[in-house]
Amino acid sequence: MIYGKRVRLRGVEKTDVPKFYEWINDPEVIENLAMYLPMSMSDEEKWFEGVGSRDQHEKPLAIEVKEGKGWKLIGNCGFFNIEWTHRVGELGIMIGDKTVWNKGYGTETMELLLKHGFETLNLHRIFLRVYSTNPRAIRAYEKARFVHEGTMREAVYKNGKYADIHFMSVLRSEWNARSEGK
Repeated sequence: MIYGKRVRLRGVEKTDVPKFYEWINDPEVIENLAMYLPMSMSDEEKWFEGVGSRDQHEKPLAIEVKEGKGWKLIGNCGFFNIEWTHRVGELGIMIGDKTVWNKGYGTETMELLLKHGFETLNLHRIFLRVYSTNPRAIRAYEKARFVHEGTMREAVYKNGKYADIHFMSVLRSEWNARSEGK
């Protein structure tokens, strides 16, 4: 497990699937995700079955926060499309539990993923895509020191409108400078 101050990341379990199913069928949760059609429980179970065949470095992680003496599942995250030749990985995150939105858990999760990506996976560049219509996520990524590096104009169509997709990244040199400055 990967521990932060208030967040921990762990492997996804089959018992998480019903909660993921609930979240990916909530229009508010998926508003800023690539998903746009309802998913069945069968679809989500198939997704989980496919997780086992993924490369260990690209398996999704459950996001949990401390609640009383235990931990509460609030979302999932992980690396995908890792290009080992170039040492580049893409990140994705979903905070599905709306009761914990705007409490800094997304920022802390991104910081944990950056630490994992640079210090464990030995990546050189970590990037993500974010819709221009998602200011809450953009703020979280900026707090985690992601740098805006480009925009694909009107690249996604959701809810009857086109929106831009921003690319943001952190380089190892930026991570090292930040770590040394602590």
